Amino acid sequence: MSRSAREYDESDVRVRPQRRGSRPRTKDRPKHEDAVTARVVSVDRGRWRTLLAEGTDQERAVTAMRARELGRSPIVPGDLVGLVGDTSGRDGTLARIVRIRERSSFLRRSADDDDSTERPLVANVDLMVMVTAVAEPEPRGGMIDRCLVAAFVAGIDTLLVLTKSDLRAPEQFLTTYAPLGLEHVVTRRETPEQAADPSHPSIVGLEQLRARLSGRVSVLIGHSGVGKSTLLNALVPGTDRAIGVVNDVTGRGRHTSSSALAMPLPDDDGWVIDTPGVRSFGLGHVDPEELLDAFADLAELAEECPRGCTHLEDAPDCSLDEQVAAGDAGSAGPARLLSYRRLAITLRKNDPWEM
Repeated sequence: MSRSAREYDESDVRVRPQRRGSRPRTKDRPKHEDAVTARVVSVDRGRWRTLLAEGTDQERAVTAMRARELGRSPIVPGDLVGLVGDTSGRDGTLARIVRIRERSSFLRRSADDDDSTERPLVANVDLMVMVTAVAEPEPRGGMIDRCLVAAFVAGIDTLLVLTKSDLRAPEQFLTTYAPLGLEHVVTRRETPEQAADPSHPSIVGLEQLRARLSGRVSVLIGHSGVGKSTLLNALVPGTDRAIGVVNDVTGRGRHTSSSALAMPLPDDDGWVIDTPGVRSFGLGHVDPEELLDAFADLAELAEECPRGCTHLEDAPDCSLDEQVAAGDAGSAGPARLLSYRRLAITLRKNDPWEM
């Protein structure tokens, strides 16, 4: 039997619920005033290992995830972040990173010079330790020059550490950087005859390096096989970073560290951050105009050049070649000038304003 119109009432009305729920969206974000500060020590597959309440009786490691409101903001070892949620550090718990504190420095590189995509490495460091071997593998001045440029742009001090000096004297290599006043430490392994314990020879020069790192946040950069992991294992006992060997055919080391790791120095308020061995250190993120300033020794000589000089090999009236050839005080020599020009040409080719 059909119902007449007058028999219908409000109970017969059907309202389709909103597809995304009935709760209105808001752009107001929580302020997370209860967030606690922690230091990021490592990153692994979308999870960040942090250290909370460092230096106190409550110090503990806390694993955290990125809060949605941070988007794709990079979070790297050395970052100081704000945590909310379960910060107990117990197994199976997960806190949330809701804030990245203001950084004092931010070290970046690119995959290559023609790739401007930045690859963040570490944050809040005040010293870049460039580790290179004087032999096995052969030292590469170009890598050091690139690191110096990146450190200059990031506002980070630099220290050159030469390892394996028992295989070759370091003086000849150091002459290239002597005009810069670049601080350096030379290390070598003790021979069994020199070691108090022949089964565990120590590293000569380690105490000088430890003194330079004391009270600072440092990052170690270098090719694979130069001895970074050996130094770290000596500086921070118990770290057990894997140690690799150099390939006899290519003369290059094998990657032994797959991720960056921040470690506190024992009995000290300093930190040291190890990074995976790099094949290259791209400078695609660097403005070509910043490059000459990073070569401080050449920048001083370039003041004698005419206004607007590019300082490249074909630049008219460029005085750099003449001054370098004359061995003027402060000149780093032909190797540094060649390194600068190689980088300058590459960066200018990739600069849209230079096309």
